[in-house]
Amino acid sequence: MISGFLQRLAGSTSVPAIEHDELVRALGEKNCILVDVREPHEFKSGHIAGAVNHPLSSFDPARIAKGKPVVLICQAGGRSAKALRHALSAGRQDVRHYPGGMSGWRARGGQVA
Repeated sequence: MISGFLQRLAGSTSVPAIEHDELVRALGEKNCILVDVREPHEFKSGHIAGAVNHPLSSFDPARIAKGKPVVLICQAGGRSAKALRHALSAGRQDVRHYPGGMSGWRARGGQVA
């Protein structure tokens, strides 16, 4: 599932992203770590259940847990893409981002805690 997604992207020159349906499956199967890079006040106003908050303003890829693929999310995709580039440059190869962000998640009927 998500591991297959990671394998398909190996060697890809595009920004590694995850599609909505694949994220829903990964979250349902608890096959990923979801990291919300919005600021704490944004996170508190509504986030995907199970997400952990690591704001972009203090983002450190070394603080992200290992053991499962990581998906980054923000409000609209810009900050998660920036955090993704930072993580990739730090040597993390198990990180992708959800380009629709929380706006896209909500628009597709995603639940928010």
